[in-house]
Amino acid sequence: MAHDTTVQTAGHDEHHHESPVVFGFWVYLMTDCIIFGSLFAVFAVLHNQVNGGPSGRDLFEYSGLAQETALLLISSITYGFGMIAAHKNEVSKVIMWLGVTFLLGLGFVGLELNEFAHMIHEGNGPDRSAFLSSFFTLVSTHGLHVTCGLIWLVTLIVQLMGTTEIPERMMNKLTCLSLFWHFLDIVWICVFTYVYLASMI
Repeated sequence: MAHDTTVQTAGHDEHHHESPVVFGFWVYLMTDCIIFGSLFAVFAVLHNQVNGGPSGRDLFEYSGLAQETALLLISSITYGFGMIAAHKNEVSKVIMWLGVTFLLGLGFVGLELNEFAHMIHEGNGPDRSAFLSSFFTLVSTHGLHVTCGLIWLVTLIVQLMGTTEIPERMMNKLTCLSLFWHFLDIVWICVFTYVYLASMI
């Protein structure tokens, strides 16, 4: 009985020791909300300042946007499957779903970089107008976050390789990345709706 009580107490203490990690990450996400909120506000002020250049209606294409959006939204679903596998302690499935999520996220970043390269090649870079400056700043900040998420995914995959179970510490890492990845999805929906669609109407 004494031994069982000690084990339960240790597990209880470990749970409370790790919980602040997830709470702290929520605090970080709130600061990220402030950053993106500021960038959205700047875009709202400058989106009509085209300086005689092209507007969003002239530049943006539905097909590319649909592909980017589909890749990012599906990646959230695949990450969700990974978290389900993690709760079942199925390490191989977690690695597989994280790998699929990585590929989808990489596809998203690739399409976004291709869009930027095409716009700059056509002479519509961030120095062309205030509208394009605010657009590139906002969208590239989101893309940078996705890139950081991809690096994080690779790191967790490497850490999971060769293990047979998922300890509480690793579960907290997976949970934090889950929050981060879904947060990026929400931000992208805002970007897609407010920056792209609103500019094309």
